[in-house]
Amino acid sequence: MARIVVADDDIDIRELVEFKLSAMGHDIVAVADGAAAVEACRAQRPDLAVLDVMMPGMSGLEAVRLIRADPTLADLPVVLLTARAQESDVATGFESGADDYITKPFSPRELAKRVDTLLARESPDSH
Repeated sequence: MARIVVADDDIDIRELVEFKLSAMGHDIVAVADGAAAVEACRAQRPDLAVLDVMMPGMSGLEAVRLIRADPTLADLPVVLLTARAQESDVATGFESGADDYITKPFSPRELAKRVDTLLARESPDSH
């Protein structure tokens, strides 16, 4: 079981992601914006973070940059979830430090697969 921070200002999407990942047995910390996501990551380091890009206040991109700048969180796997599917948006997401980029609308099954892949890559058993 992994601890995952999920940040999305759209409550329906946040609850969908939370439901899917908790159904897989993960412990979810759901928040509504980037600042709360960074705070949640610093308070108790999760195994993974799923961040919406477009949120009021601090965006997911800004949150990823802060996470990467924090030595205790620099290697935290981060998935960006966004409605912005342009090639330049995807490039910006990866440049900001994201490990994966999923565009909305997304398949919960696809999200689950990508989360599993990132968690497997990070687990000490896989090395």
